[in-house]
Order: sequence, then structure tokens, then C-alpha cells
Amino acid sequence: MGSNYCTWSLNLGITFTRSRPYKKNDGCFVEQKNNSVVRRSVGYSRFDSPAALDTLNALYDRLRLLTNFVYPSAKLISKTREGSKVSRKHDRPQTPFQRILARPDVSQETKNALSAQYHQLDPIKLAHEFKALQDALIPLAAPVTNPFKAYKVFHTQASPAMPSS
Repeated sequence: MGSNYCTWSLNLGITFTRSRPYKKNDGCFVEQKNNSVVRRSVGYSRFDSPAALDTLNALYDRLRLLTNFVYPSAKLISKTREGSKVSRKHDRPQTPFQRILARPDVSQETKNALSAQYHQLDPIKLAHEFKALQDALIPLAAPVTNPFKAYKVFHTQASPAMPSS
């Protein structure tokens, strides 16, 4: 991190931490949504043009609404191990919006604002816009310049030069 950026952030009172205190293995929990949300929606391609940035911003705006208001997820309640078998129990699937409404520590003003935003949404229209933005993003991906990476991406089966056993 650059010294100018550090000075600027310290002047604003922003502190940087790597993880929660005494929880050095937090990274996997913080970034666990990268695959389930970001990578499934955008993929692994590189987008480095202004047009791609505009499309990504519009796509992420729709994705945020879909993820928080429309798509439910089941949270893990408990995990028990009996020998080599692991049994997991999940709660019923709910959207993050529904989880916030059920929390007593969230103010009623916040719940009302989120409810108003929810009632203005059209999930079908939102999903169609999201799919159209995904389709518009595909041609904006930067070309793969490393031929070995291209081979790994597009040829997942065994190489013709290397017979499979």
C-alpha cells in the first residue's frame, strides 16, 4: 500500500486490519462469497476497458438487488461428526432481506426503507436485465494472451499428446 494512501486514510481515521483479532484464518469466511456470487455471475475473465467497467457496474447493481432481495440461501446451524460422517443442519432458506426483517436489533426505520425498496422491485425484469448485461459483458473480456492459460481454460480433457490411463 502506498505511503500517500496510508497518510490519507490515517487522516480520515480509517484503520486497516487483516482479520479479526486472534482469528488469523478469517480470510476464507470473508471471501467465501467470491465463488457463489461473483464468479458464477461474471466468470474468471479479465475486463479492463471503460465499456467493461460500465457494464460491470450496471451488472453488480442488479446482482446486489437479486442477491439481497430475491435469492434465498440456507445458513448452516450446526455440524456434527460421527466417525467419518459429517451431518449438517441448515435453517430454512431465506433472503438476506428476510433475515434483516426478523432481527430485533435492526431499527424500524431501516426495515421500512428496505421494505419500500423491496416493493419497488420487479424480480423478473431484474433477472432479464441481469442476463442481458451478462451477455453484453462476454465480448468485452480481454483476450487471453498466454497460450497455456487458453489451453487450460478451453481444453479440460486430457491432452492428445498425453494419453489418459
